[in-house]
Amino acid sequence: MELGKKIRQLRFKAGLTQEMLADRMGLSPQSVSKWENGAAMPDITSLPVLAEIFGVTIDDLFDLSTEQRLSRIENRLDTEEDLPQDIFLEYEEFLRSQLDDEQYGKRAVELIAYLYWHRMDFYARKAGRFAMEDIRRSPAEKNSQWILMKSAGHAAWDWNISNHAAAVDFWKEITEANPDTALPYLYLIDNLLADRRADEAEEALEHLNKLQDGNPLMKAIYPAYIALARFNEPEADRIIESVLKEYPESHDALFEAAQYYAFKADYPTAIAYYERAFELDDKRPRFMDPLMAISDIYRIMGDYRKAAQTYDRIITLLKEEWHMSEETELKTAIEHRNALLEKI
Repeated sequence: MELGKKIRQLRFKAGLTQEMLADRMGLSPQSVSKWENGAAMPDITSLPVLAEIFGVTIDDLFDLSTEQRLSRIENRLDTEEDLPQDIFLEYEEFLRSQLDDEQYGKRAVELIAYLYWHRMDFYARKAGRFAMEDIRRSPAEKNSQWILMKSAGHAAWDWNISNHAAAVDFWKEITEANPDTALPYLYLIDNLLADRRADEAEEALEHLNKLQDGNPLMKAIYPAYIALARFNEPEADRIIESVLKEYPESHDALFEAAQYYAFKADYPTAIAYYERAFELDDKRPRFMDPLMAISDIYRIMGDYRKAAQTYDRIITLLKEEWHMSEETELKTAIEHRNALLEKI
């Protein structure tokens, strides 16, 4: 239904004349008449007022289908750093209403998790910025360090805070309930290795190896990290080199080798493999993960110029291959590049 016809329908339902609606909006009756006749469209700032008067959401004004509304929510989360509170509450209410829907429930669950993460991430970054400012002003005082740790992922010294026991328990629950599904085993092994729980990781890998849909490359890579967790670096190196011999021109294998050497802080080797992985990636659009890693390594090494130049490559990638222009991801990349330039 066209917007003008929808406004007319909602106005009749609300028992309002054109004059009454115009008066409540601070406009002339002619403006409302033009909307309903299709001669003009409401200004974007009028939409929230119309929605409030009619007791509907902005999306209801456009009579969008459920699929269109879900796509609209996802697109807006992708492109905006933060949502106005009224829009956030509107999306939250709509997504909650779809959670038990047979057709759209799964996507609604994904999007409401994304919605809450989007809000959390925005406020976490704000909390982190103010925590850093507090620490800069009072470096000898221990007031905001814990906020920075929680909001920005800074390391925690205390093992009882930094361990991944709760995550391991969750992924064990998922693998036990879905023993023939490979993906959860990857996350279980990742969290076990993060805590150097090598024996349990090896046991989980044995289960993964029995599954047909498990990623063969990751089945070959994990033993290297298990060896590292047991402080057997020579054996870990040998495993990685054998994987590279088996997959010499594989983008994924080169990327995983780069990850391994970055984890070991062998930065020149890691950069070489990241560059090779990016070069051999024949998919379009390409992911920016190798370039982000290269920039991070240059930053660690104190070469802020090369780190910024790598972010120039990321920005070009996002514009030319992902066709981004206003998306949050592109804006964030530009902010990172500019922050690196300031450090030169």
